[in-house]
Amino acid sequence: MNTEIRKRRGLAALYKLCPAAHIIALISALIIALHLLLRGNYALMQAMSQRVIRPLHRLMAVFAAHFEFSLAELLIGIFAACIAGYILVTLVLLIVRPGRLRRLYTLVLRLLAAGLAVYALFCLLWGTYYYGDSFLDASGLESGEVSAEQLETVTVYFADLLNQYGREVERGENGQYAADRAALLARSDEVFRAAEEEFPCLEGPDIRAKGVHFSRVMSYLDFTGFFFPFTAEANVNTDFPGALFASTIAHELSHQRGVACEQEANFTAVLACLEYGDTDYCYSACLLAYTHLGNALASADPGAWQEVYRGLSDGVIADLAASREYWAQFETPVQSVSNTVYEGFLQSYDQKLGMRSYGACVDLLVNYYYETALAHFGLA
Repeated sequence: MNTEIRKRRGLAALYKLCPAAHIIALISALIIALHLLLRGNYALMQAMSQRVIRPLHRLMAVFAAHFEFSLAELLIGIFAACIAGYILVTLVLLIVRPGRLRRLYTLVLRLLAAGLAVYALFCLLWGTYYYGDSFLDASGLESGEVSAEQLETVTVYFADLLNQYGREVERGENGQYAADRAALLARSDEVFRAAEEEFPCLEGPDIRAKGVHFSRVMSYLDFTGFFFPFTAEANVNTDFPGALFASTIAHELSHQRGVACEQEANFTAVLACLEYGDTDYCYSACLLAYTHLGNALASADPGAWQEVYRGLSDGVIADLAASREYWAQFETPVQSVSNTVYEGFLQSYDQKLGMRSYGACVDLLVNYYYETALAHFGLA
């Protein structure tokens, strides 16, 4: 009996050390558990994502648009600084003051509560999208199996467009695409206007994407952009070579409009840019599409891919080389860890192909643009 009383007193004493952290950790853990248990309920996830979260994101995006800088970057910086500062102060106190076990317990508890709270909010504000209607479901498009012949036809089509737009964009003395990133960001609120007329499921507020100040850090983590569900902002790395900058903007804006799956966001980025009709955005979209299609064709028919590649203009080849050279410098253990963590994240949300699911946009591209490609070559 005395032992039971001592246990209860001990638990009560631990709770009194930091009651708020205990409550936050408990509520957050319950939310996460409920999300894991109920995410297989399609009707609930669809209702949550489309009737609650998406309208909320629209309001958040409109609010965040009043700020020229990225609120996401600011919040991440403040959060990281607070966590680092708290850990540092606690470690110092562990050395110079008594009560080490109590302070250590409080440190671990508060960090756990903060982590659980962030993840619980993420589950609510973004995780629900993965279990409702995908873009494929909402749009009514088909994404069936494609033949090697269809793949080659669409790859050649995009290579042809790539050469065409590549001659029209501005280039520097080195022959590489000279992107006016500020101008591209300034007109990014127009990108989806045409696409959402064809696909109402892409409807959303015309909000500009934002450049990230510490973009170099993103490059070390192998990120070209990210959608931040806590502020509903589309954020873009402004450091990497500019040829893919515009299509990256469109990719993150796709997420802002509720397209969660990465392969679908790549496809809708290409679709939106081409429908928009802006030369810079069209060139970037064709380069994104060619990259995915070319990789698939190289695996399916290396000889056909070599022939297509040899037909690319010097400017396009210069842009592809610039991209390879830029990202080669970040092939470090940090990037490997970042990729591993992100792949695990994708798989945790039932994107079973992990990061390789980016290549699945090839099926969408081929199915959607095959007839257009045939007409382009006079074969329809």
